Amino acid sequence: MEKIIPREIEQQIQQRIEAAEKEHGVKVLYAVESGSRAWGFASPNSDYDVRFIYAHPKDWYVAVNLEEKRDVIEYPIVDEIDISGWDVRKALKLFKKSNPSFVEWLQSSIVYRDDGVFARTAREILSSSYSVDKGIYHYRSMAKTNYRGYLRKPMVPLKKYFYVLRPLLSILWLEKEGTPAPIEFDKLRMLVETGSELDYAITELIKRKKLALEKEVAPAVPVINRFITTQLERLESYAGLDYGNSFDYQSLNALFHQVVN
Repeated sequence: MEKIIPREIEQQIQQRIEAAEKEHGVKVLYAVESGSRAWGFASPNSDYDVRFIYAHPKDWYVAVNLEEKRDVIEYPIVDEIDISGWDVRKALKLFKKSNPSFVEWLQSSIVYRDDGVFARTAREILSSSYSVDKGIYHYRSMAKTNYRGYLRKPMVPLKKYFYVLRPLLSILWLEKEGTPAPIEFDKLRMLVETGSELDYAITELIKRKKLALEKEVAPAVPVINRFITTQLERLESYAGLDYGNSFDYQSLNALFHQVVN
C-alpha cells in the first residue's frame, strides 16, 4: 500500500472491514481505495473512499429468493471514511458489462485487502474481455455531465475539472491503447503534450487542488475549457471502435465457484 494513507487511518479502515465481515457473516475478498486519493489529486479533506468485494458462504446463494436478497453493504461516512461493498455475484454480473467502477477498483494501487485469488483472476479475464466501446461511452457521459453541470460558469468548483479531464484523457488512452485506462491521473496526463499551454494549466490546477478544500471554487480556466469542449464535440459523433471483446459466463462462473467453494 502506498504511504499516502496515514497509518492510523489505515488501521481504522482495516477495523471497519473486519467489523463488516462479522456483522454480515461474509468474507472480504478484495478492498481498495477508490476516488480522488487513488486518482492522485486528493484535497486535504477528501474522504477515504473504500470499496470492497465480499462473498457469503456457499449456501447463501442456494436460495429460491436469491434475487431478492440484498447484495450490497453500505455504511454512513464517519471520520471521512466512506466504506461500502458489493457481493461477488453482483460484482461479476457488472464485470460482464465492463462496469467502469469495478474495472477501476481492479487497478487501484491502494489495496487494503487481497485474498490473492479474486482480483488476480479478474484481471486475467479483463485483459482479454474488456469492452473499449463501453468504456468510451461511460467516460464521455461522465465528462459531459460534469462539464455541463459545473464548468460553464465564471466561478467553478476546482475538483470538477478533474471529473471532466480524467474521463476525457481516459478516452484518449482507450482510443490509443485499446486497453483499460489507468486510474492514476499522472499516467493519463502523459497523453498531453509536454510543455504545452494545456500541460502548464493542468500542472497549476493540480497544485491548487492539492491545497484547496473539497468545495472550493475558483475562476474558470479558458485553456482547459477549450480542450474540454473540443473533445466533447469530437466525441458527439463517436460510433464505436468495435474491438470485438466480450465476456463469457464460463470464465466468470469459474471464478465465482472458486470463490464460494
